[in-house]
Amino acid sequence: MRALLSKASGGPETLILSELPDPVAAPGQVVIAVKACAINFPDVLIIEDKYQFKPERPFAPGGEIAGIVAEVGDGVEGWAVGDRAIAMLGHGGLSEKVVADPAKLYRLPEGRDFAEGASLILTYGTTIHALLDRGHLKARQTLLVLGAAGGVGLAAIELGKAFGARVVAAVSSEEKAAAARAAGADETIVYARAPFDKDQSKALAEQFKAAVGKAGADVIYDPVGGDYAEPALRSIAWEGRYLVVGFPAGIPRLPLNLTLLKSCDVCGVFWGAFAARDPKANQAHIETLFELWRDGKIAPRVTERFALEDGGKAIAKMAARAAIGKLVVELG
Repeated sequence: MRALLSKASGGPETLILSELPDPVAAPGQVVIAVKACAINFPDVLIIEDKYQFKPERPFAPGGEIAGIVAEVGDGVEGWAVGDRAIAMLGHGGLSEKVVADPAKLYRLPEGRDFAEGASLILTYGTTIHALLDRGHLKARQTLLVLGAAGGVGLAAIELGKAFGARVVAAVSSEEKAAAARAAGADETIVYARAPFDKDQSKALAEQFKAAVGKAGADVIYDPVGGDYAEPALRSIAWEGRYLVVGFPAGIPRLPLNLTLLKSCDVCGVFWGAFAARDPKANQAHIETLFELWRDGKIAPRVTERFALEDGGKAIAKMAARAAIGKLVVELG
């Protein structure tokens, strides 16, 4: 089988298309013939050895896939060869076949394509956990979403609207603003590219405040970080919840006096650890996501599709923060 491998730490240009033996399902495992692998920001970090998990090399990046069950190991119940499946892997998805844990498989509904299926669980799973468990978002509250045209950003818009919130989407271009509005955002902000000096930071804070309204944002969803974080925090409501999701723009330093003045919470969001620690609660969220998907209230937006040999280009685009919606590598 073919696989796009990281053999040395570095950027997407270091990935090498290689031939490997086909994997075999051990007892308690299944083998998936991969049809689609979604690209996410952890794929940028993991090949640079900057992610919290560092697999032994060589390895293929790619944490979420969709495909067809090709082999079922002894002791596995409920899955058969030919079943359509979504799988969460951590890494390994940029391969034609992968070994998967049946406990981390979900059935891909008929009528949904593999690219959509590969784009559902990580972004929407992270976001539903963030908004409900960490942000305690309620109907008629105001949700400010930074980086709102990326995969998790669009998921936050859709889920925010599904839960009855007013959603303000902040993005870096008019093209991204159009994508945010198409996903249901009530209002959009186009902000400048960081870094910001003191005056620019203050101006962005005023831009956020004007958009969210006098009462402030009840929940701020921040998968961006960097110089955008403090201006966003300055727009938070009394007893608001600031959700720390990711740092593609850098790890910010927040002035903690703001948390005192607003009596607000800064909440970390680590969906992978949550799913491992409380699998029943995570499973309930995933079931909700499939219901919302079935009812048309959420829909993964696959905007670009790449061949396996071009998987590095997809990761490079993610690293440059140029992606709108989901980037997917298709195999087979």
